[in-house]
Amino acid sequence: PLSPAAVVGAGLGGSAAAYFLQQHFGPQVQLDVYEAAGVGGRLATVTVNKQQYESRGASIHALSLHMQDFVKILGLKQRREVAGKSAIFSGEHFVLEETDWYLLNLFRLWWHYGISFLRLQMWVEEVMEKFMRIYKYQAHGYAFSSLEELLRSLGGEAFVNMTQRSVAESLLEVGVTQRFVDDVIAAVLRSSYGQSVLVPAFAGAMSLAGAQGSTWAVEGGNKLVCSGLLKLTKANVISARVTGISLHSSEGRALYQVHYESTEGQGSAFYDLVVVTTPLHPSRSNFTFDGFDPPIADFPGAFQPSVTSVVHGYLNSSYFGFPDPKLFPFTSILTTDTPDLFFHAMDNICPVNISAAFRRKQPQEAAVWRVLSRQPLDKQQLKTLFRSYYSVQVSEWQTYPRYDAARALPPVVLHENLFYLSGVEWVASSMEMTAVAAKNVALLAYNRWHQELEKIDQKDLMHKVKTEL
Repeated sequence: PLSPAAVVGAGLGGSAAAYFLQQHFGPQVQLDVYEAAGVGGRLATVTVNKQQYESRGASIHALSLHMQDFVKILGLKQRREVAGKSAIFSGEHFVLEETDWYLLNLFRLWWHYGISFLRLQMWVEEVMEKFMRIYKYQAHGYAFSSLEELLRSLGGEAFVNMTQRSVAESLLEVGVTQRFVDDVIAAVLRSSYGQSVLVPAFAGAMSLAGAQGSTWAVEGGNKLVCSGLLKLTKANVISARVTGISLHSSEGRALYQVHYESTEGQGSAFYDLVVVTTPLHPSRSNFTFDGFDPPIADFPGAFQPSVTSVVHGYLNSSYFGFPDPKLFPFTSILTTDTPDLFFHAMDNICPVNISAAFRRKQPQEAAVWRVLSRQPLDKQQLKTLFRSYYSVQVSEWQTYPRYDAARALPPVVLHENLFYLSGVEWVASSMEMTAVAAKNVALLAYNRWHQELEKIDQKDLMHKVKTEL
């Protein structure tokens, strides 16, 4: 039987991995979860006027089945969406404005962009429909030893290629116009990944699915999923930074020694199985491996710095062409890829706990805005966006991979029973993508441990799953 297992990192990936490991290996497995910063990882909140607001990772797509499950199992609630309108700003004027009237929106899109909008929707739907097969495979206990194999099982070589070429290229190929790509697609990708239409097609499709589907969030903050899953699995959370892993062998099996640093000093512990969910990237962690060479040495790539500023203040609506703030109709402003634009997107955000009486602030009142940008905003830039403000809270993150350079995907298996979860971000970065990867790693670990090799990297799974039903 599997004795202790370790998970490095207590963000969504680590919490979900701990939960799924326990589900598959059984409640007797002892789980240690190492976390240096705080449970929840990037799903952090900031406090303004005694209310908490999400500073990042805010919306979850309606089709996110694992996230929905977590919320149900933990007795949490989906936070209700407070309706609002969006517009896309070019730095000089709005290129696209949403109205209250759905049909008019559609008509405007048709008028501006012809059939591009429809072609985009069909493209995204086709990708999502194939992606949804993963839930069936996972329900049947199938796992994949690499991200390429996982993608191949869902959408063949075409899916693998979608991680190597840009979303712009893929959309132009299906007949979406350059203008639609520059105005609409660019704006969505800037607001989600803070990057351009050069992001790979697969990551782009996931982001675009979120932009056009209905989305939700967790009442009380998305980070409650992480603390909830760890509590549910009775995981032992160790407040320490893991510095390295060394390999020992005992009776023909690999045994891993995890080395860590905490406020009490240095320590280490032995495990049969380890899942690493923090980015193994020179810029992000200086992990050492001893006694073996994991296949990550030649894994290039960089992370995109991004800055979130949560500003409590009065919007300067004149900058957006509305001298009278009362008439400003938008709660969310996306931007096109214009050189002098210093921010990617901004939205008037609601607190993580929304009472039944909650209403959004009117545009002429002080509201809480979240501004996404690449660099911290200087005084002048804040003055451009806000007439005046009470507070600004800035968080800088190395959040997303820099997607623009095509490359091989990171490995999932680092050694016999040592697995890597964060590589999935190079396919696409979202809460659900992380949950899918966590379930895959847990199944992979289980199938390898019990030598159920027919459950790993199976070809023609669609056919197999149909015949099993």
